[in-house]
Amino acid sequence: MIGAEKIVTGLYCRACHLVRSSVVVLLGTAAAYAQQGRPPQLPPGPMLDDGTVVLQAPELKDLNLTLVRSSQTVASLKATAAHDMDYTPGDRLKERSADSFYHLGDLDLRLRSEGEKDWKDFSTAHERHPVRVLSADGGKFSADLAPTLPADIPLTVTRTWSVKNGELSLSFLLTNRTGKAVHVGGLGIPLVFNNIMNGKKLDQAYAECSFYDPYIGEDAGYVQVVHLNGLGPVLLIVPEGHTPFEAYKPILDRRERATGKGLLLNDPTPRGTTFEGSYDWMVHSLGFAETDWKGVEEWNPATEATLQPGKSLSYGLRFIVAPSVRQIESTLSAHHRPVAFGVPGFILPTDMQGHLFLRYSAAVRTIVSEPANAVAIKHEGHRGDWDAYTLHAERWGRFRLLVTYTDGTVQSIGYRNIKPEVQAVADMGRFLYHEQWFDNPSDPFHRTPSVISYDNDAGKQVLQDSRVWIAGLSDEAGAGSWLAGAIKQFGEPDREGVAKLEAFVDGVLWGNLQESSGEHKYGVHKSLFFYQPDAMPPNFYDSNLNWKSWTSWNTKGANDVGRSYNYPHVVAAYWSLYRLARNSQGLVTKHPWQWYLDQAYETTLAMRSQAPYYTRFGQMEGTIFLLLLEDLKNEGRADQASKLEALMRTRADLWKSEPYPFGSEMPWDSTGQEEVYNWTRYFGYNDKADVTLNAILAYDPVIPSWGYNGSARRYWDFIYGGKLQRLERQLHHYGSGLNAIPLLAEYRAHPGDLYLLRAGYGGVMGPLTNIDERGFASAAFHSFPDRMVFDGYTGDYGPNFLGHALNTATYLTRDDQLGWLCFGGDVSEDHGLISFTTLDSFRNRVFVAPLGLWLTLDAGHFSRVDYDSQRRTISLHLAPQSDGVSAARLRIEQTANPTGALHYGAPTDWKVDAGAYVLPLSGTETVAVLRAK
Repeated sequence: MIGAEKIVTGLYCRACHLVRSSVVVLLGTAAAYAQQGRPPQLPPGPMLDDGTVVLQAPELKDLNLTLVRSSQTVASLKATAAHDMDYTPGDRLKERSADSFYHLGDLDLRLRSEGEKDWKDFSTAHERHPVRVLSADGGKFSADLAPTLPADIPLTVTRTWSVKNGELSLSFLLTNRTGKAVHVGGLGIPLVFNNIMNGKKLDQAYAECSFYDPYIGEDAGYVQVVHLNGLGPVLLIVPEGHTPFEAYKPILDRRERATGKGLLLNDPTPRGTTFEGSYDWMVHSLGFAETDWKGVEEWNPATEATLQPGKSLSYGLRFIVAPSVRQIESTLSAHHRPVAFGVPGFILPTDMQGHLFLRYSAAVRTIVSEPANAVAIKHEGHRGDWDAYTLHAERWGRFRLLVTYTDGTVQSIGYRNIKPEVQAVADMGRFLYHEQWFDNPSDPFHRTPSVISYDNDAGKQVLQDSRVWIAGLSDEAGAGSWLAGAIKQFGEPDREGVAKLEAFVDGVLWGNLQESSGEHKYGVHKSLFFYQPDAMPPNFYDSNLNWKSWTSWNTKGANDVGRSYNYPHVVAAYWSLYRLARNSQGLVTKHPWQWYLDQAYETTLAMRSQAPYYTRFGQMEGTIFLLLLEDLKNEGRADQASKLEALMRTRADLWKSEPYPFGSEMPWDSTGQEEVYNWTRYFGYNDKADVTLNAILAYDPVIPSWGYNGSARRYWDFIYGGKLQRLERQLHHYGSGLNAIPLLAEYRAHPGDLYLLRAGYGGVMGPLTNIDERGFASAAFHSFPDRMVFDGYTGDYGPNFLGHALNTATYLTRDDQLGWLCFGGDVSEDHGLISFTTLDSFRNRVFVAPLGLWLTLDAGHFSRVDYDSQRRTISLHLAPQSDGVSAARLRIEQTANPTGALHYGAPTDWKVDAGAYVLPLSGTETVAVLRAK
């Protein structure tokens, strides 16, 4: 029954337990479509009747191109260094040879002749007819596309495949063939690559498919296409001539119901969890900005081109190959493309100095922000072959930095300013424990008191939703708000919040959301809210909601304790209170720390006994189990630690046996990798940890845009947790925070790999952008150009903030060209003394990369760290004591040893408790010194 899982577009039914990670659910059969009321699969068309032809050009060294002879669109595109890997869906060429299926080499246009009011759309893919060949000499293929375009199009379009300077080139020549000026308000070049995992087994998908990510950066823009396994050559698509990357338009899968043919500008390939969809590289987009996207703030201002009668314009793309993901930027530079490097990324807190480094063959003519008052910019000269700038955020919100070079190239860099991190987190905490605090003793679902989901558009709590878990305090989208509230208290406690968190644990979590007795003791329900009209007063349920789907669980479905993914949220809440009770005084009052630690431990064991099915997969937030194990060891609880470790080894042994050990309840996912990495690395299964890390690097890019930088790929959870329910690339969904955990852990083990730090820190900062000026924290950002705002629901933000909370730190590193760099604070150098402030949200972790030194505080805060390389000392400036915290608790870990035998340690007279050094604090700053040994 696997092939006919609830929705053929690949959406998983959380009421069922049918999907296995090794099998993708989309079979695309006519029977399956019929079951869902969807149009049948289109039969193959005539595109392949004349076969294919190979581009033969000796100077093209890195790529092999095969074209469909009749359409001169791509049949296959392979790197010579990985000849078994097709960047395009060539394995589906036959089934996708019908009308309306897009292929690389197609073109979309939105045009309006002078004097006309309405725009009209044209596409080379919509109705296939053999093109008119103009040149086919083996090294150059050129065609008039008129036969495959409507007769009333006012332009002639000539497409050419060729090789220029050893690089593959795709160009389009547009000529106005009428007596009126023609406005080109939409010009999109479809980017069709093999991210279609429909019908593939997981290992097959990782061997054959790719992900691609955009840098929507005008003339400096590019798209990177990376194998799912994160290895091998990376295809880079860059502008040919003046072909700015202005916008990124999704190609949706809307279709004619009677025939199954895609509607104009749509591709009928079903989108879902196993196919994000294809996109248009938009050169001009004014025709969409005036209509479909009206009123939306895009990445770049929309433009149009005007073609006078008889005049022509040329646009195109070039295809180059980088040896690996870490060599994308060096490859771009080698091919004379602009490169931008941001510290700490492209998200700027207003109290932190940002840095931007630009590298290009032409000099910078101007650099300005839009809007103009968004940031202060100062040129700091050159560092090696980089132009260096300091940035200071001046207003909250989005802006773009516009760089114009002396050769006329324009580069657009998307930034977002946020409040100081500490303030943003405090705002979120106040919002959670006030606007989202639900206290209604008569609630029939026993949800009070709690931090409940919130609808920011409506300005009210979500007490009913037909996706019952959202209002039911469970699943990621229902537990997300109280989870964020619990983790906020772990890192930055306040008395009111801690008291409310304890009240939630005693009044709702233990005994209602979680079974406190009986055969299912410690089991976690799928939802407290449910749809059971016969158990409620008449007209109780909101009639405006659709209660007819599988998402509206009745009491039996809601009470099910068999979904393991609900357990880490509960463990995290108990663990947070354990840490607070253990490391502070008087803040936690309801139970001793031992009780919270035991609850976290027993809930973890119950995950395996009560919900074993999905424990075969990595759990989102599964890092919490490793932290729990470390705490059990530190507290001397050897028996508990041994049992927990044995349980996790059983899971890790299974992952060790799998080629790609990170499935989930979804056929493909980006959230189980976090836990799989942790346990495989912990147990020494380093080959599997490396496989997992590389998979993360494939979908977690380093790109000069706040939205995409460090933003792990996710595109279906608006369906399950968002207010606007649709398949859509989500920016800074919870994958951002969680996937940063392995990236930064790996960086601390390999502090010379700056790419890992940049990718990981982008994921750390991303969750803070979800917090608005009032403190509301959204599930994710809508990336489609008709929306471009954060979703109205809190949804599953909690796991995102947990990832941030377990990662947030200040990192000091040094680059040979760029000098000292600080991620999470400001750094200065004075006669060999390196000082850096800690401005991250919790200020309880610092990493000194040149020493491989990882310093963490279970209690207390760092305010500044001084590194004296000559005296070989580290001076830790600790903030004064605060409410409930009279002593700092410091842990010292050497995660790498780049300096050889040099180690930094504590004085022998420092008191130790449960593995942490206890340092009394005073009413003023305390300085603690570590010395090299």
